[in-house]
Amino acid sequence: MSSSLSTASSSVSTPSAPSVLDAHGWDADWAEDFSPYAAQGLVPGRVVRVDRGQCDVATPAGVVRADTAFVTPHDPLRVVCTGDWVAVDPEGAGDPRYVRTLLPRRTVFARSTSSKRSEGQVLAANVDHAVITVSLAVELDLGRIERFLALAWESGARPTVVLSKADLVPDPVVLSHLVEDVEGVAPGVEVLPISSASGDGVDVLRAVVSGGTTVLLGVSGAGKSTLANALVGDDVMTVQAARDVDGKGRHTTTTRNLFVLPGGGVLIDTPGLRGVGLWDAEAGVGQTFAEIEDLAAECRFHDCSHESEPGCAVLAALDDGSLPVRRLESYRKLVRENQRLVAKTDARLRNEIRKDWKRKGAEGRAAMAFKREGRLR
Repeated sequence: MSSSLSTASSSVSTPSAPSVLDAHGWDADWAEDFSPYAAQGLVPGRVVRVDRGQCDVATPAGVVRADTAFVTPHDPLRVVCTGDWVAVDPEGAGDPRYVRTLLPRRTVFARSTSSKRSEGQVLAANVDHAVITVSLAVELDLGRIERFLALAWESGARPTVVLSKADLVPDPVVLSHLVEDVEGVAPGVEVLPISSASGDGVDVLRAVVSGGTTVLLGVSGAGKSTLANALVGDDVMTVQAARDVDGKGRHTTTTRNLFVLPGGGVLIDTPGLRGVGLWDAEAGVGQTFAEIEDLAAECRFHDCSHESEPGCAVLAALDDGSLPVRRLESYRKLVRENQRLVAKTDARLRNEIRKDWKRKGAEGRAAMAFKREGRLR
């Protein structure tokens, strides 16, 4: 058993049954969902770590090791994940003990895998807050932040953006401008500059995550593990230095670990993400680009593509400077990416996209023919 797991387990191994589950987010609704399995003599618990077909589950008697063979479906979005509530065999039922079922998830944070099969991957389950960690040691990548926000909104969790390593930006004016830049791509989202080294801003974030379950997200080297240590109040995660040249670090965190926070709430730390692919995130994209969606509602045509149509409110905002070009291009990119992904499993949408491509191709050929005829005259 790894040192990180031992640390995570120590906070849940000895208290009385009600307090163990309550500390991990158990409530009356979970109890109701579990009642059919209680009648079968099974034990409730929350998954704190998953590792190669086995998982560690916080139960009333402490953290137990359980096999997931009975709940390993063909659908990768239904595999056991850190944050899941499960029903496991009671003590004495045999060795190994098994996870018998997953309780219905309230929220799920998923992305598309980097494989060509376009499968989804669950990163965390039953999450209330998604803390997107962005390092100020390197130049801000606003497009990546928008991707994280789209996935967070789609999951059902409420996002917060943390600008970590704020101590590397000593000029308060510069720091204020960086915060404003991120706020510009994160409508309705709180943006917090934080320094885990000095402790500045940590108390503010601690108040945000003190209720419910929070997942830490970000690329490798963003400072998630250092932030997790600051929130938990102990060195529960190993930390390695990021490279000065690009701010990237090695994947110090290789599994998703769940910790009970001393001030209340639960924290899930995740490995750094190299890729942030969308996974059926139409609503999340719309929420992330809320101002563009609002403008689109004012367009003359309800199916406006915001490219050349008359009466397009989006293009009008582009012309008067109220909508940045980069913002619209990012929106278009994520919309197209999400449509392509969904089209791989939705034949109707695939046909609609194909028809749209043919229409645009015909329009392009007609425009070229018109230009050629004009030159011939």
